[in-house]
Amino acid sequence: MQQNTSPQGLSWGQVLLLGLISTIGPLATDMYLPAFPQLEHDLGHGPGSAQLTLASWFVGLAVGQFCLGPLSDRFGRRGPLLIGLAGYALSSALLAVTRNYDAFCWLRFLAALMGAITSVAPRAIVRDVATGHEAVRLMSQLTLVFGVGPILAPTLGSILLNFGNWRLIFWTSAIAAILMLVFCAAIMPDTLAPEHRRRLPPIEILRRYLSLVHEPVFITAALTSSFSTFVMFAYLSNAPQLFEQLLQFSPSTFAVFFGINACGFITATQINSRIAKRMSYIRIMEYGIGASLLCGASLLIVSLSDLVGPADPFPLCALVVATTFTLGFIGPNAMVLAMTHHGHQAASASALLGTMAFSIGGSAAALMTFLPPGKLFSTPVGMLVGILGMLVCNMWRRRRTAHLPSA
Repeated sequence: MQQNTSPQGLSWGQVLLLGLISTIGPLATDMYLPAFPQLEHDLGHGPGSAQLTLASWFVGLAVGQFCLGPLSDRFGRRGPLLIGLAGYALSSALLAVTRNYDAFCWLRFLAALMGAITSVAPRAIVRDVATGHEAVRLMSQLTLVFGVGPILAPTLGSILLNFGNWRLIFWTSAIAAILMLVFCAAIMPDTLAPEHRRRLPPIEILRRYLSLVHEPVFITAALTSSFSTFVMFAYLSNAPQLFEQLLQFSPSTFAVFFGINACGFITATQINSRIAKRMSYIRIMEYGIGASLLCGASLLIVSLSDLVGPADPFPLCALVVATTFTLGFIGPNAMVLAMTHHGHQAASASALLGTMAFSIGGSAAALMTFLPPGKLFSTPVGMLVGILGMLVCNMWRRRRTAHLPSA
């Protein structure tokens, strides 16, 4: 159906739906983290085995996004998105009933493989209908919904565990995917016209990805966006250790702080969409990186001092909120910049962008395992690594694209 849609944009309801669809990846990544002890006990593989199920998910996302991008450029946005949602819903339902650990790992891989389209398609749809400041506005609206996912997912998982075991989390995921499938079928048009679809042999798909990697605006902006994800994942992966154990937050206080942080990030994305009308979104991104560096460095200095502890956590908490707030001015703009020159292959560019984000962002959790778990500075160090990554990539972008007036 073509309700309330024009080539110039999407209706509010369609943007909201795309944002909700985009949350599938972050929610499925983080929502079952609080259930790891239950999962390891019930499936009988002991401590550490749940981490492998998360690894299966990340591998599936990387493979799925890499493969599904070209398919979306070939067959359009709507069909692959509907099939992906259906496959994800079925896989989630099977995860909720399986009692075999190996089957659980394979089903997590399959769910990620099918669910990867929920990351690829929304970004490609935005590029189909808008560029420049309008694309920033739409991407910021998507981020309004998407950004809250990875921050609140562990809290949502904990709430569900109060009403049942880990299986309830996957039943919830399956039901949510079915609802999104129904609404997508009802109100989401295909934004890629048939005359713009291209049939690509495998060697041409590989050549397309290689051309994206070698295109300076795309690769530098995509890396900047990916390191923005790294900063958020470094915070999320160590947040329970930092706040509940080191700062001795109660579960309810921890949940409230997560909510405040989410509100700050969302507010930043909406301010970003407003000021992008008056200022270059590239300049906003650069200011955001500078502010992020200042906040991240201050966070590390405070964590190494005697200014914070269980009796006075406010300075550290305020700087964490400030640091994640700055990300709202970086990620959406970096994604728009990466997609700028690739309207003819928007889904492929979106797929590679997503693969890089989950690969680089996911490595934050691996980094955190090498940092001392009982130290306040561990989380700030992990976040600062990602911030420095953004800074280096932006400097690289400026150097490689100095001769390009549009970059």
